[in-house]
Amino acid sequence: MLCMGQSLQAERSIEREQQQRTVAQALNPHRSTATSTGPSDAAYAITPERRALLNTIRYAEGTWKEGKDLGYRILYGGGQFQDLSRHPDRVVVKRYASAAAGAYQFLPGTWRDVSRNLDLPSFAPEHQDQAALHLVKKRGALQEVDRNGLTKTAMNSLAPEWASFPTHAGHSAYGQPVKTHAELLAFYNDNLNQLRQGA
Repeated sequence: MLCMGQSLQAERSIEREQQQRTVAQALNPHRSTATSTGPSDAAYAITPERRALLNTIRYAEGTWKEGKDLGYRILYGGGQFQDLSRHPDRVVVKRYASAAAGAYQFLPGTWRDVSRNLDLPSFAPEHQDQAALHLVKKRGALQEVDRNGLTKTAMNSLAPEWASFPTHAGHSAYGQPVKTHAELLAFYNDNLNQLRQGA
């Protein structure tokens, strides 16, 4: 039997855990209960800064869709797919030919490598988020964003991964349409403010 002090301590501990869960859900609204989840699902914590970065990548790649999960089902060119159990691996010919898919427009080979490294069991939104953060880290930009936000240095590091991000010179690393530094920074800052205010 717990004494009064222990009981109060236990209640506070439960309250803290509930608050932490609430904050975690707010920062990771795409947690799916329908997909299997492994121990590596949360390899990267989703802080407000990282969520704002992920949303900015989606904005740059044309998959923002007002923040709705629909963006996680977008094929290159704007079409949609339904099965989130795996990458659709479907080539679409528009201005270019590409099999890019999902919120972060993963190419099939990129997705295979990252999902294997992180042991991601599906193409569900939360797994796409984890894979994108892994690519951000591989490009050396995760620590920069964590410390200083979406700087020009971070954008330049991400430009070889996402063609819509500008290099230091303001161009795409691949000669494709690109967002400006100012446009991406404005979106990032606005989104980050909304996340911090719990919007």
